[in-house]
Amino acid sequence: MSGREEDIEELRRKKMEQLQEQAEQQQGQGQGAQGEAAEAQRQQAEAQKQAVLRQALTDGARKRLNTVKMSKPEFGEQVEQQVIALAQSGRLNGQVDEEQMKSLLQELKPDRKSFNIERR
Repeated sequence: MSGREEDIEELRRKKMEQLQEQAEQQQGQGQGAQGEAAEAQRQQAEAQKQAVLRQALTDGARKRLNTVKMSKPEFGEQVEQQVIALAQSGRLNGQVDEEQMKSLLQELKPDRKSFNIERR
């Protein structure tokens, strides 16, 4: 692992320890604490996802993905999950650039349903 990846792993580990300590402290406080812990956990998962995407995508590819997410949020999430899965499985060679992102979007794009209207 590179130094950058080790730093990210160290930050994740520390954050998980913090969240576990918070959860243990707040267990006696009732439902409100559970909601806060769940929210903190969701935020941490989102931060981890963004860290993986920052590592896996170039700036141009990240901009393109964000543009797609603004117009089609569900599709953008699907593409993000695919990129994360590829990155975590080690099947990405370096960072995904804008051209590779275009081809990935083309592959994942749902097939268009076409309607042919014929006049008689």
